[in-house]
This record gives sequence, C-alpha cells and structure tokens, in this order.
Amino acid sequence: MRGVNESRKERHIMLIVEYDGTNFSGFQKQANARTVQDVLERAIEKVVKHPVKLQFSGRTDGGVHAVYQVVKFVTSSRMPINSFIPAINSHLPDDVVVKIAREVGCDFHPRYKAKSRVYRYLIDNGKCPSVLMRKYTWHIPNYLNVDAMQEAANYLIGIHDFRSFHASGSNLGSTVRQIFGIKCARRGRFVSITIEANAFLYHMARIIVGTLVEVGLGRIKPLDVKYILEARDRKAAGPTAPAKGLCLVKVKF
Repeated sequence: MRGVNESRKERHIMLIVEYDGTNFSGFQKQANARTVQDVLERAIEKVVKHPVKLQFSGRTDGGVHAVYQVVKFVTSSRMPINSFIPAINSHLPDDVVVKIAREVGCDFHPRYKAKSRVYRYLIDNGKCPSVLMRKYTWHIPNYLNVDAMQEAANYLIGIHDFRSFHASGSNLGSTVRQIFGIKCARRGRFVSITIEANAFLYHMARIIVGTLVEVGLGRIKPLDVKYILEARDRKAAGPTAPAKGLCLVKVKF
C-alpha cells in the first residue's frame, strides 16, 4: 500500500514560460478568447493526463509579451522533471515555450511569494520603423531626451499612491504600490524603460511609459511628473503606451 500511495503523491511543478503576446488576449483565461493560460493548461493536461489549473505570477494584458512568466501546477504524474519541458513544448504553438521546469514545495505560490516584478518597455526611436521589431516596440520618430525621462522617473521611485497611473475598469482596492527602481536607457535607435515594483496596477507600467515619453518629447517637464503623481487623477497623466512594447522580464522571489 505504501508504494501505491507514493505513486499518487501530488507534486508541485513550477515552470518559467516565454511567450509572444501578439496573438493572445492576455495571459488569464477568458471566455471565447485565446489566452496563454488556456493554451498552457491544455498542453500540460495532454502530458499529465488529468485536468490542471495554473497559478501564475501575474496577469499580462493582450499584446504584452513575457520572457519570464512563472506558473505552477499540481500533478500526480511521475514523469521525470527534465522531461516536462520537451513534453509540454511538443503540444504548444510556436508563440509559447516552456524554458525551465522545477519541483517546488506545496507552499510556493507564483503570485503571493513574489517580492517584485520587472517589466521592460522598448521604444524604437529611429526615424523609420524597424520592420523586424515592429511587433515588440512602440515607434516614436521624434528624438527622445532620455536624461529628462530618467529625471522624471526618479520622482516615481518609492512607496506612493499610483492612482494617476491606474486605468479605469479595474478595482483592486488600494492603489498604493512600491517602485524599487526605474531605468531609462538608450542603445542606438532603441530606448528602454525598465520598471521594478512589488506589484502593478492595471495598465500602470504602460501609463508610466506614456507619461515619460511626454517628458522625452519636451511636452511636459520632469518636475511635472511629481505633480501628476500627487494629483491622484488618471486624467493628469500621459497616454497609455501600446501593449506591444511591454515585456515581463523577471519575477523575483
């Protein structure tokens, strides 16, 4: 009997997943929509031969990409841990891939155990758009002042009420979040904005990017971002940057 019980013991499997969000309506499962969660669950179920429900580190919107989404599922499968990656990938479309598989404890939760998430936004600041990068960048032909953008970004670091950077249509309770760092950098024609926070409000990263772009274009001053933050009013902030330039690049535990 001991051998039978051990063979049915639940295992908790963590996966690191990369996906191109272009043709997805976001990560979280939705009715009548193609989502990353749905595609992943179907693939995993074909491998482990039973239903699964994923836990995940965070939702990403439609069109947003990820190179480091963390998910977990529970299974009674005895498959060797190294076999999960090729087995699951064999059932996935070419815009999703499992990169890492690890066995974790039952108390591990990708969302609640995460200490921070890191998102990176990429802007194509060339005069003409890059054809190869068009699905992963926001093309802005006018030159961006990255130093001014960084000066403005510094006002957002710390624990603040980010209501000005919270899109309507989502009620998550408190709008207080902690941003650990924001880095604006230029490399050739591309400008990146990397934001690390304990958690993000709905469209928060994209509204921050849209506001910093307004600074980079000289439409508002860096100090104005401080006043926008203090206003606690979405109308005070800049536009919401397109989803396609945003990528979840790291989840820290």
